[in-house]
Amino acid sequence: MKKLNSNKALVVFSGGQDSTTCMFYAMHHYDEVELVTFNYGQRHALEIDIAKQIAEEQGLKHHVLDMSLLSQLSPNALTHHDLQIEGDDIPNTFVPARNLLFMSFAAALAYQINAKHIITGVCETDFSGYPDCRDNFIKALNVTINLSMDLNFEIHTPLMWLDKKETWALADTLGQLDYVRNKTLTCYNGVPADGCGDCPSCKLRNNGLNQYLQEKESGDLK
Repeated sequence: MKKLNSNKALVVFSGGQDSTTCMFYAMHHYDEVELVTFNYGQRHALEIDIAKQIAEEQGLKHHVLDMSLLSQLSPNALTHHDLQIEGDDIPNTFVPARNLLFMSFAAALAYQINAKHIITGVCETDFSGYPDCRDNFIKALNVTINLSMDLNFEIHTPLMWLDKKETWALADTLGQLDYVRNKTLTCYNGVPADGCGDCPSCKLRNNGLNQYLQEKESGDLK
């Protein structure tokens, strides 16, 4: 039976705040870390470039997989650039089956590189209505992936129960708050670092950062 390396992790990596924090989390906990980024025709190709740059700066092996078929399956504001970003119960930035496919392909890659641990930055606390960011989905998928390959992968979601303030706190605990703040791209409008300040993603990120910095300065951190 194939044996997975229990000290090796594969991080699903977009170059944004959450996945970069997960990258540093993985580097702190495992001897070997590799990154996988999916090119699915996302709104800003700069996301891929930033992911590559961070991987190079951190000296990590970086896999970029072509998932462009996602943009053919359904119109949404992350893959169809002419659509305005709108929020509802499930916002039009939701890409159906994205995490289902990403995690399945990540597991296939983890199989090839013998990585037991797969790390993703999905979060139920600030999940913006995305059903494929929920804890019960990830747990069910972990079981399914293990059954499909007859192996014992472990999917880790270190941000699952953290809000954005707490995610910034984790980055700071790992000694990487400034790096995550200045090197990542989270903005829906493609503006790196602190972003445009207006899109839903920037508002969530910046509100969390401001809350964390204010509490840290006042000594009120819990």
